[in-house]
Amino acid sequence: MKNKTRKSRIRIGALSLALLSLLLTQYGQAAETSRTLVYCSEGSPGGFDPAQFTTGTDFTANTFTVYNRLVEFERGGTKVEPGLAEKWEVSPDGKTYTFHLRHGVKFQTTSFFKPTREFNADDVVFTFERMLDPNQPFRKAYPVQFPYFTDMGLDKLITSVEKVDPYTVKFTLKDVNAPFVQNLAMEFASILSEEYANQLLKAGNAADINQKPVGTGPFIFRSYTKDATIRFDGNPDYWKPNAVKISKLIFSITPDASVRVQKLKRDECQVMSYPRPADIAQLKSAPNILMPSQAGFNVGYLAYNTTHKPVDNADVRRALDMAINKAAIIESVYQGAGQGASNPMPPTQWSYDKSLKSAAFDPVRAKALLEKAGYPNGFDITLWAMPVQRPYNPNARLMSEMIQSDWAKIGVKAKIVTYEWGEYIKRAHAGEHDAMLIGFTGDNGDPDNWLGTILSCDSVNGNNFAHWCFGPFNDLVQKGRETNDVATRTKYYMEAQQIFAQQLPFSPIANSTVYQPTSAKVVDMRIEPLGYARFDGVTLR
Repeated sequence: MKNKTRKSRIRIGALSLALLSLLLTQYGQAAETSRTLVYCSEGSPGGFDPAQFTTGTDFTANTFTVYNRLVEFERGGTKVEPGLAEKWEVSPDGKTYTFHLRHGVKFQTTSFFKPTREFNADDVVFTFERMLDPNQPFRKAYPVQFPYFTDMGLDKLITSVEKVDPYTVKFTLKDVNAPFVQNLAMEFASILSEEYANQLLKAGNAADINQKPVGTGPFIFRSYTKDATIRFDGNPDYWKPNAVKISKLIFSITPDASVRVQKLKRDECQVMSYPRPADIAQLKSAPNILMPSQAGFNVGYLAYNTTHKPVDNADVRRALDMAINKAAIIESVYQGAGQGASNPMPPTQWSYDKSLKSAAFDPVRAKALLEKAGYPNGFDITLWAMPVQRPYNPNARLMSEMIQSDWAKIGVKAKIVTYEWGEYIKRAHAGEHDAMLIGFTGDNGDPDNWLGTILSCDSVNGNNFAHWCFGPFNDLVQKGRETNDVATRTKYYMEAQQIFAQQLPFSPIANSTVYQPTSAKVVDMRIEPLGYARFDGVTLR
């Protein structure tokens, strides 16, 4: 009897241990699940090589997950802070920038790459030489465009990028460039691994850099199923202590805004992108959902392809602009979440010219202008509508239909055209459109980022969707770059805005309010004024 009792105790003890082990396993699985954040995004990225893309959809999926830059914008702001460079100096003539790199930074280990060394100057030189030198071996193996880099004229500005020692890099510029440091915080300047690039080059797989990314950033790329999911793991070796607070980050690609709302309500995702104005009220009233908002650092507009007739004529562009009932668009499309725009930059940008006003809605005068330009009976035109919601345009389809109706009243027959988002941007860069709905969210807080990036001659094959190159305007933008004096720069930029208003390469429509719906369990998710979402520093209750 004594031995039987002892055996029973042993069995009960073993059972208790097994039960405890099971409970601990379940608790661990629950804890792991609680540290998984799902983001309902609006579209598929074009890829994961930041230098060749221009949209917030791409940058959220690649730049602020996988990569870092020499200098970076603070979370939720536009202030530049040290990144992979701990500090930097500028020469007295303003043409040489010396960056001192951070020690001990590791590139990510993935199923397709295991680094044998830490980040150093070779990676910085490789990253920029690839964009600067058409004959650089990796670029020749994988020839792509670098629209932001060329839009801002950096290919002509940077004369050399030199490795001074393993942790020091020197940039030499042709001219003084006031926004240079801010520009290096932008997405295109994300630092790649030279070692990984060499591995791809040797294997004949250079294009994989756009599908299998490796960086030093807070999240490690695991997999991508187009139009479905992107999976990342938190980077346990990230160089910023305590910045990675979620173990798994999943992008659930959900183009339909109403479906994103339902997924958020059901806790199938904890953060969603770009709610429609029509959904704002129900999201605000929903339990366990937070709806922070702020004035958007953006402008939504209608770009005229100035290389196509008849919109190569400024009178025609002004007529089309005057025929659009923008007040009706603000009411129906933005539904209280936007205000009418009159400038190529938002009112919160320094150097904004408050004196500029949009032409009044006047179909009669618009028709007279068309007659003066030689089109008394109007003409046919293609009008492109974005397939996705963006902060600057929550419903491009509805907006295009309203513009189509307005233009019909002055004899202009618009055919509405759309494509999948990546294809839309690609074809627009190629200049296939007559007129297109698009917009821009500031990248770095500098006026050059607006006037230079979306309107200069350098940006004609990039973000300048008007394909507009106008000498007097371009000269003012260039002068603005070549001095650090804010008052002088402001003078040049205000003159440039006056020329813009006279020539009207695009019709400003609206500056919108930005909302960031999240589950109440999400902690410290910030609205990024520069138009992307980032998840470093974010955690879950």
